Amino acid sequence: MDLSVSYLGLRLPHPFMPGASPLVDDLAMVDKLVEAGASAIVMHSLFEEQLTYDQLRAFRDTELYAESFAEAATVLPSPPQYALGPDAYLEQIRAIKARVGVPVIASLNGSSPSGWLEYAKLMQQAGADALELNYYYLPIDSRETSESVEQRLLDVVKIIKEEVTIPVAVKLSPFYTCLPNLAAKLEKAGADGLVLFNRFYQPDIDVENLEATTTLHLSDSSELLLRLRWLAILYGRFSKSLACSGGVHTGLDALKAIMCGASAVQVVSALLMHGPQRLKQIKDEVTLWLEEHEYESLQQALGSMSLRRCPDPAAFERTNYMRILQSFRLSP
Repeated sequence: MDLSVSYLGLRLPHPFMPGASPLVDDLAMVDKLVEAGASAIVMHSLFEEQLTYDQLRAFRDTELYAESFAEAATVLPSPPQYALGPDAYLEQIRAIKARVGVPVIASLNGSSPSGWLEYAKLMQQAGADALELNYYYLPIDSRETSESVEQRLLDVVKIIKEEVTIPVAVKLSPFYTCLPNLAAKLEKAGADGLVLFNRFYQPDIDVENLEATTTLHLSDSSELLLRLRWLAILYGRFSKSLACSGGVHTGLDALKAIMCGASAVQVVSALLMHGPQRLKQIKDEVTLWLEEHEYESLQQALGSMSLRRCPDPAAFERTNYMRILQSFRLSP
Protein backbone atom coordinates (compact mmCIF):
# COMPACT_ATOMS: atom_id res chain seq x y z
CA MET A 1 0.00 0.00 0.00
CA ASP A 2 1.38 3.39 -1.01
CA LEU A 3 1.02 5.64 2.05
CA SER A 4 3.36 8.38 0.84
CA VAL A 5 2.43 12.05 1.31
CA SER A 6 3.90 15.48 0.81
CA TYR A 7 3.97 17.62 3.95
CA LEU A 8 5.57 21.09 3.99
CA GLY A 9 7.27 20.14 0.74
CA LEU A 10 8.86 17.13 2.43
CA ARG A 11 8.20 13.79 0.77
CA LEU A 12 7.30 11.34 3.55
CA PRO A 13 6.65 7.59 3.36
CA HIS A 14 3.46 8.08 5.41
CA PRO A 15 1.77 10.82 7.49
CA PHE A 16 2.34 9.44 11.00
CA MET A 17 4.78 11.17 13.33
CA PRO A 18 5.18 12.09 17.00
CA GLY A 19 3.99 15.59 17.76
CA ALA A 20 5.86 18.15 19.84
CA SER A 21 6.62 16.63 23.24
CA PRO A 22 9.49 15.91 25.66
CA LEU A 23 9.84 12.43 24.11
CA VAL A 24 12.55 13.70 21.76
CA ASP A 25 14.73 14.98 24.62
CA ASP A 26 15.95 11.38 25.00
CA LEU A 27 17.99 10.12 22.04
CA ALA A 28 17.24 6.51 22.96
CA MET A 29 13.53 7.33 22.72
CA VAL A 30 14.11 9.01 19.36
CA ASP A 31 15.63 5.72 18.17
CA LYS A 32 12.53 3.85 19.33
CA LEU A 33 10.21 6.30 17.59
CA VAL A 34 12.08 5.89 14.32
CA GLU A 35 12.13 2.10 14.74
CA ALA A 36 8.34 2.29 15.22
CA GLY A 37 8.15 4.02 11.85
CA ALA A 38 8.00 7.77 12.60
CA SER A 39 8.06 9.56 9.25
CA ALA A 40 9.49 12.71 10.90
CA ILE A 41 10.58 13.88 14.33
CA VAL A 42 8.86 16.98 15.71
CA MET A 43 10.87 18.66 18.45
CA HIS A 44 9.20 20.09 21.54
CA SER A 45 9.02 23.87 21.59
CA LEU A 46 11.76 26.28 22.52
CA PHE A 47 9.91 29.05 24.35
CA GLU A 48 10.18 32.77 23.79
CA GLU A 49 10.68 33.17 27.55
CA GLN A 50 13.80 30.96 27.46
CA LEU A 51 15.38 33.05 24.73
CA THR A 52 14.36 36.36 26.31
CA TYR A 53 15.83 35.25 29.64
CA ASP A 54 19.12 34.34 28.01
CA GLN A 55 19.26 37.70 26.23
CA LEU A 56 18.58 39.59 29.48
CA ARG A 57 21.14 37.53 31.34
CA ALA A 58 23.76 38.26 28.69
CA PHE A 59 22.96 41.98 28.96
CA ARG A 60 23.30 41.92 32.72
CA ASP A 61 26.57 40.02 32.53
CA THR A 62 28.18 42.38 30.03
CA GLU A 63 26.53 45.78 30.37
CA LEU A 64 24.64 46.35 33.56
CA TYR A 65 27.67 46.46 35.84
CA ALA A 66 30.23 47.76 33.35
CA GLU A 67 30.85 50.84 35.53
CA SER A 68 30.62 49.07 38.88
CA PHE A 69 33.05 47.33 41.16
CA ALA A 70 33.04 43.55 40.99
CA GLU A 71 32.01 43.35 44.65
CA ALA A 72 28.75 45.13 43.82
CA ALA A 73 27.55 42.58 41.27
CA THR A 74 24.44 40.73 42.35
CA VAL A 75 23.64 37.11 41.63
CA LEU A 76 21.20 36.55 38.80
CA PRO A 77 17.95 34.83 39.72
CA SER A 78 17.70 31.16 38.86
CA PRO A 79 16.30 30.56 35.38
CA PRO A 80 13.01 28.73 34.86
CA GLN A 81 13.42 24.97 34.67
CA TYR A 82 13.35 23.84 31.05
CA ALA A 83 14.45 20.43 29.85
CA LEU A 84 16.70 21.94 27.17
CA GLY A 85 18.10 25.45 27.15
CA PRO A 86 18.65 27.31 23.86
CA ASP A 87 22.17 26.00 23.26
CA ALA A 88 21.27 22.46 24.28
CA TYR A 89 18.24 22.60 22.00
CA LEU A 90 20.42 23.33 18.98
CA GLU A 91 22.77 20.53 19.97
CA GLN A 92 19.78 18.18 20.23
CA ILE A 93 18.76 19.05 16.66
CA ARG A 94 22.28 18.27 15.46
CA ALA A 95 22.39 15.02 17.45
CA ILE A 96 19.03 13.81 16.11
CA LYS A 97 19.97 14.73 12.53
CA ALA A 98 23.20 12.78 12.85
CA ARG A 99 21.37 9.81 14.38
CA VAL A 100 18.30 9.27 12.19
CA GLY A 101 17.41 9.46 8.54
CA VAL A 102 14.04 11.18 8.81
CA PRO A 103 13.26 14.92 8.68
CA VAL A 104 13.52 16.90 11.90
CA ILE A 105 10.96 19.64 12.53
CA ALA A 106 12.05 22.19 15.14
CA SER A 107 9.54 24.22 17.12
CA LEU A 108 9.34 27.76 18.48
CA ASN A 109 6.66 28.82 20.97
CA GLY A 110 5.89 32.47 21.50
CA SER A 111 3.62 35.38 20.75
CA SER A 112 5.53 38.62 20.17
CA PRO A 113 7.29 39.85 17.02
CA SER A 114 10.70 40.57 18.53
CA GLY A 115 14.37 39.60 18.47
CA TRP A 116 13.94 36.06 19.79
CA LEU A 117 12.63 35.04 16.37
CA GLU A 118 16.18 35.27 15.01
CA TYR A 119 16.66 31.89 16.68
CA ALA A 120 14.74 30.34 13.80
CA LYS A 121 17.82 30.86 11.63
CA LEU A 122 20.02 29.04 14.18
CA MET A 123 17.61 26.10 14.12
CA GLN A 124 17.93 25.94 10.35
CA GLN A 125 21.72 26.13 10.61
CA ALA A 126 21.64 23.30 13.17
CA GLY A 127 19.99 21.08 10.54
CA ALA A 128 16.23 21.41 11.04
CA ASP A 129 14.33 20.47 7.87
CA ALA A 130 11.29 22.54 8.81
CA LEU A 131 10.00 24.74 11.61
CA GLU A 132 6.74 24.64 13.53
CA LEU A 133 5.61 27.93 15.07
CA ASN A 134 3.53 27.04 18.10
CA TYR A 135 1.73 30.36 18.50
CA TYR A 136 0.22 30.85 21.95
CA TYR A 137 -1.30 34.19 22.92
CA LEU A 138 -4.19 34.86 25.29
CA PRO A 139 -5.71 38.33 24.74
CA ILE A 140 -7.08 39.73 27.99
CA ASP A 141 -7.02 43.47 27.25
CA SER A 142 -10.53 44.69 26.38
CA ARG A 143 -9.00 47.42 24.19
CA GLU A 144 -7.33 44.89 21.91
CA THR A 145 -9.22 44.02 18.74
CA SER A 146 -9.45 40.69 16.98
CA GLU A 147 -7.67 42.28 14.03
CA SER A 148 -4.69 43.28 16.18
CA VAL A 149 -4.52 39.77 17.67
CA GLU A 150 -4.29 38.29 14.18
CA GLN A 151 -1.79 40.91 13.09
CA ARG A 152 0.57 39.88 15.91
CA LEU A 153 0.59 36.37 14.48
CA LEU A 154 1.04 37.55 10.91
CA ASP A 155 3.97 39.75 11.96
CA VAL A 156 5.65 36.82 13.69
CA VAL A 157 5.23 34.61 10.61
CA LYS A 158 6.61 37.30 8.29
CA ILE A 159 9.69 37.80 10.47
CA ILE A 160 10.39 34.07 10.62
CA LYS A 161 10.01 33.70 6.86
CA GLU A 162 12.58 36.47 6.42
CA GLU A 163 15.00 34.54 8.64
CA VAL A 164 14.77 31.05 7.14
CA THR A 165 14.43 29.23 3.84
CA ILE A 166 13.07 26.00 5.32
CA PRO A 167 9.28 25.43 5.40
CA VAL A 168 7.32 26.95 8.29
CA ALA A 169 4.09 25.50 9.70
CA VAL A 170 1.89 27.50 12.09
CA LYS A 171 0.23 25.67 14.97
CA LEU A 172 -3.01 27.49 15.74
CA SER A 173 -5.67 27.57 18.39
CA PRO A 174 -9.30 27.09 17.25
CA PHE A 175 -10.46 30.36 18.82
CA TYR A 176 -10.17 32.83 15.95
CA THR A 177 -13.21 34.73 14.70
CA CYS A 178 -12.93 33.47 11.11
CA LEU A 179 -10.36 30.75 10.72
CA PRO A 180 -10.60 30.45 6.90
CA ASN A 181 -9.89 34.18 6.54
CA LEU A 182 -6.90 33.93 8.88
CA ALA A 183 -5.65 30.88 6.97
CA ALA A 184 -5.73 32.90 3.74
CA LYS A 185 -3.76 35.72 5.40
CA LEU A 186 -1.20 33.26 6.77
CA GLU A 187 -0.75 31.73 3.33
CA LYS A 188 -0.14 35.19 1.91
CA ALA A 189 2.35 35.87 4.73
CA GLY A 190 4.30 32.80 3.64
CA ALA A 191 3.12 29.99 5.93
CA ASP A 192 3.79 26.60 4.35
CA GLY A 193 1.32 24.71 6.51
CA LEU A 194 -1.14 24.78 9.41
CA VAL A 195 -1.24 22.44 12.40
CA LEU A 196 -4.69 22.05 13.96
CA PHE A 197 -4.78 22.57 16.91
CA ASN A 198 -2.79 23.73 19.90
CA ARG A 199 -4.10 22.23 23.16
CA PHE A 200 -4.74 24.72 25.95
CA TYR A 201 -4.10 23.53 29.49
CA GLN A 202 -6.83 25.10 31.59
CA PRO A 203 -6.18 26.03 35.23
CA ASP A 204 -8.41 24.67 37.97
CA ILE A 205 -9.21 26.21 41.35
CA ASP A 206 -8.18 24.79 44.72
CA VAL A 207 -11.07 26.12 46.84
CA GLU A 208 -9.41 25.18 50.15
CA ASN A 209 -6.10 26.92 49.52
CA LEU A 210 -7.62 29.61 47.30
CA GLU A 211 -5.14 29.21 44.49
CA ALA A 212 -5.07 28.26 40.85
CA THR A 213 -3.72 24.81 40.07
CA THR A 214 -2.44 23.26 36.88
CA THR A 215 -3.02 19.65 35.89
CA LEU A 216 -1.96 17.91 32.71
CA HIS A 217 -4.77 15.91 31.12
CA LEU A 218 -3.80 13.80 28.14
CA SER A 219 -6.11 13.88 25.16
CA ASP A 220 -8.66 11.27 24.12
CA SER A 221 -10.36 10.59 20.80
CA SER A 222 -13.25 12.96 21.58
CA GLU A 223 -10.91 15.91 21.04
CA LEU A 224 -10.46 14.85 17.43
CA LEU A 225 -13.93 16.07 16.40
CA LEU A 226 -13.00 19.76 16.47
CA ARG A 227 -9.93 19.02 14.35
CA LEU A 228 -11.98 17.06 11.83
CA ARG A 229 -14.43 19.93 11.34
CA TRP A 230 -11.75 22.51 10.56
CA LEU A 231 -9.59 20.19 8.51
CA ALA A 232 -12.62 19.44 6.35
CA ILE A 233 -13.44 23.16 6.00
CA LEU A 234 -9.89 24.32 5.21
CA TYR A 235 -8.87 21.51 2.85
CA GLY A 236 -8.81 22.90 -0.66
CA ARG A 237 -9.29 26.46 0.56
CA PHE A 238 -5.85 26.64 2.16
CA SER A 239 -3.58 25.42 -0.62
CA LYS A 240 -0.63 24.47 1.60
CA SER A 241 -0.21 21.52 3.97
CA LEU A 242 -2.56 20.68 6.82
CA ALA A 243 -1.63 18.61 9.87
CA CYS A 244 -3.78 17.17 12.63
CA SER A 245 -2.59 17.38 16.24
CA GLY A 246 -4.74 16.27 19.17
CA GLY A 247 -7.09 13.38 19.72
CA VAL A 248 -5.46 10.75 17.49
CA HIS A 249 -5.23 7.46 19.40
CA THR A 250 -6.18 4.77 16.88
CA GLY A 251 -5.83 3.97 13.22
CA LEU A 252 -9.44 5.00 12.62
CA ASP A 253 -8.78 8.36 14.30
CA ALA A 254 -5.84 8.89 11.94
CA LEU A 255 -7.86 7.78 8.92
CA LYS A 256 -10.63 10.26 9.71
CA ALA A 257 -8.08 13.09 9.92
CA ILE A 258 -6.61 12.09 6.56
CA MET A 259 -10.04 11.87 4.94
CA CYS A 260 -10.78 15.38 6.18
CA GLY A 261 -7.55 16.69 4.65
CA ALA A 262 -4.55 16.11 6.94
CA SER A 263 -1.34 15.16 5.15
CA ALA A 264 0.42 14.82 8.51
CA VAL A 265 -0.95 13.18 11.65
CA GLN A 266 0.85 14.03 14.88
CA VAL A 267 0.49 11.75 17.89
CA VAL A 268 1.52 12.56 21.46
CA SER A 269 -0.85 11.39 24.22
CA ALA A 270 -1.20 7.89 22.76
CA LEU A 271 2.60 7.54 22.70
CA LEU A 272 2.93 8.81 26.27
CA MET A 273 0.32 6.30 27.42
CA HIS A 274 1.26 3.27 25.32
CA GLY A 275 4.82 3.81 24.11
CA PRO A 276 6.34 4.36 20.66
CA GLN A 277 4.95 1.13 19.21
CA ARG A 278 1.49 2.72 19.15
CA LEU A 279 2.73 4.68 16.13
CA LYS A 280 3.32 1.43 14.22
CA GLN A 281 -0.09 0.12 15.31
CA ILE A 282 -1.80 3.23 13.97
CA LYS A 283 0.03 2.90 10.65
CA ASP A 284 -0.81 -0.81 10.39
CA GLU A 285 -4.49 -0.19 11.18
CA VAL A 286 -4.74 2.47 8.46
CA THR A 287 -2.98 0.20 5.96
CA LEU A 288 -5.31 -2.71 6.74
CA TRP A 289 -8.43 -0.54 6.37
CA LEU A 290 -7.29 0.80 3.01
CA GLU A 291 -6.50 -2.69 1.74
CA GLU A 292 -9.81 -4.10 2.92
CA HIS A 293 -11.67 -1.27 1.19
CA GLU A 294 -9.66 -1.72 -2.02
CA TYR A 295 -7.87 1.61 -2.03
CA GLU A 296 -4.75 1.72 -4.17
CA SER A 297 -3.05 4.48 -2.19
CA LEU A 298 -3.52 6.86 0.70
CA GLN A 299 -3.89 9.72 -1.78
CA GLN A 300 -7.32 8.37 -2.75
CA ALA A 301 -8.47 8.89 0.84
CA LEU A 302 -6.81 12.29 1.40
CA GLY A 303 -9.50 14.97 1.58
CA SER A 304 -12.24 12.60 0.47
CA MET A 305 -14.50 13.67 3.36
CA SER A 306 -13.71 17.38 3.20
CA LEU A 307 -16.26 20.06 2.40
CA ARG A 308 -14.40 20.86 -0.81
CA ARG A 309 -17.01 18.99 -2.84
CA CYS A 310 -19.92 20.57 -1.04
CA PRO A 311 -21.28 23.64 -2.92
CA ASP A 312 -22.53 25.35 0.27
CA PRO A 313 -20.55 24.22 3.34
CA ALA A 314 -22.32 26.69 5.63
CA ALA A 315 -25.72 25.20 4.77
CA PHE A 316 -24.29 21.70 5.23
CA GLU A 317 -23.05 22.65 8.71
CA ARG A 318 -26.39 24.18 9.73
CA THR A 319 -28.28 21.11 8.51
CA ASN A 320 -26.14 18.86 10.68
CA TYR A 321 -26.50 21.27 13.60
CA MET A 322 -30.30 21.21 13.41
CA ARG A 323 -30.41 17.44 12.92
CA ILE A 324 -28.32 16.83 16.05
CA LEU A 325 -30.38 19.17 18.20
CA GLN A 326 -33.68 17.69 17.04
CA SER A 327 -32.51 14.10 17.46
CA PHE A 328 -32.07 14.45 21.25
CA ARG A 329 -34.84 12.95 23.35
CA LEU A 330 -35.16 12.86 27.11
CA SER A 331 -35.19 9.38 28.64
CA PRO A 332 -38.67 8.32 29.82
